[in-house]
Amino acid sequence: MSVKKVVKYGTPSLREKSKEVHKISKKVQILVDDLYDTLYATNGVGLAAPQIGENLRVFVIDVGTDPKTMNPITFINPKIIKKEGAINSYEGCLSFPDAYTNVRRYKYVKVKALDIKGRPFILEAGEGSLLARCIQHEFDHLDGILFIDHCRNRFDADKVLAEKGLNGVDSKYLLDEPELEEEIQKNPQSEEK
Repeated sequence: MSVKKVVKYGTPSLREKSKEVHKISKKVQILVDDLYDTLYATNGVGLAAPQIGENLRVFVIDVGTDPKTMNPITFINPKIIKKEGAINSYEGCLSFPDAYTNVRRYKYVKVKALDIKGRPFILEAGEGSLLARCIQHEFDHLDGILFIDHCRNRFDADKVLAEKGLNGVDSKYLLDEPELEEEIQKNPQSEEK
């Protein structure tokens, strides 16, 4: 369909909770097409509807590393039904151009969602894989949560954001995740850099 503008950090819609999709209408199908067009045009691995200004519970992921192995996955009304373990994830976001920082993520997630045809599916992603981390990152967008809210070191994150001309971490959104942090520190192999 078309490549959309990715809204940047500071845009109010990024902090809004998205609405459930009640019908896989033509509008939703076009939204999904636009998400993929925008994802591929920006060389991303995941993109949520709020990032193109649509506060609907939809995101797309493609963690394929080669055009021949593309694996697009559409998530409509996703719910994370299980999460375990912890891992340090060095992440960025298309709404934060060229800004990366260390965040806390679950090592394993199980998600239930609808595909583009409205069929339910369940997907498991583990071992701290890119897919597991990406599902969590995009799912957060649907609830107005940003990757920097999971930052492991606020001062490091603020420094990176300032270098990119972005506002610092907003302390009212910072997530207190002591159980994840403790598990990451206990298992040095969970430290991804």
